[in-house]
Amino acid sequence: MPAAAKPVTLSSVGDLPTRIKVLYITTAQRTGGWLAEAFAADSASEILLKEVIGEAAGLAQLRDEVFDAVLLSHEPGQLDALDLVEGLRIGGNEEPMIVLGTASPQQVDALCYEVGADDYCCVTETTVRGLLWKFGRAIRQRQLARENRRLVQAEQQRLRQEHHEAERLLEQQRALISDLEILSESSPAAEPSRDPVGESLAKTTINKSDSLVALPEALVTHYHELLQTYVVMGVGNLADEMTALAELLTNAGVSAQQAMQLHVQVLEELVKGLGTRSARHVMNRADLLVLEMMGHLADGYRLRYHERQDPLQQLPLPGFGPQRSAA
Repeated sequence: MPAAAKPVTLSSVGDLPTRIKVLYITTAQRTGGWLAEAFAADSASEILLKEVIGEAAGLAQLRDEVFDAVLLSHEPGQLDALDLVEGLRIGGNEEPMIVLGTASPQQVDALCYEVGADDYCCVTETTVRGLLWKFGRAIRQRQLARENRRLVQAEQQRLRQEHHEAERLLEQQRALISDLEILSESSPAAEPSRDPVGESLAKTTINKSDSLVALPEALVTHYHELLQTYVVMGVGNLADEMTALAELLTNAGVSAQQAMQLHVQVLEELVKGLGTRSARHVMNRADLLVLEMMGHLADGYRLRYHERQDPLQQLPLPGFGPQRSAA
């Protein structure tokens, strides 16, 4: 394996690299002596040029060493640089590659780009300084492409971790439902509700192998819409809707376990629809929603408890009070 090369540093967009290690793949008829002399005469960048003859020698050098750029001599019939570049790209080589030939750019430019070359230089038209700038631009583009690919991979990994975290939180919430089930079994049975929704919930049977229950479709849809709105608008903007929902659940006699089941059922569907996108924001808002819902539900039942303990008594109307006996 080749040793890792020191990355070329570009101080700014308008600067040439100070030092470039270039592999020149050519034929015996066109050696790179003139190219080395031309690079030495131009002091804009230090060029370390290594010349090899033939495709096999070029492949061997790329396998054993790391280069900042590759310059390929295009001589159809002897060395087809286009085929060589295409094969190198298919093989995974990412070095900046520039093709050097005698044909006009109008004839070869598009073909070079199609096979994966970074640029094309015509020997009769390109100056040494122009070739240096082509090296600098190609190196910069490859560096940006690698950095962008690294950032994309890191973002994808972060999203996968957040999605796994969301699934883990859902598992914890399912475990919380099981704990609430144990508490409900050990508590006295609640009075039956006369509300149609409450009767439907009371008839619901809990499947031990599945935390989801068949809640009324209208209630599930209502909570799903509320959760979606809550994720966008956040806490404090849906006070009236939360009060109405708490009153509906209280009138229906919904227990804490059933309310939690409703929340987990809707949240699972919402997170599943996100795919690999970030679910952290949704989970955080959903936790706030269920916390607020449980608070409203507890307040509703607390008020009902006090009403049972101290029922309101209607005062007698005027003229209908106790009659005093005449003296």
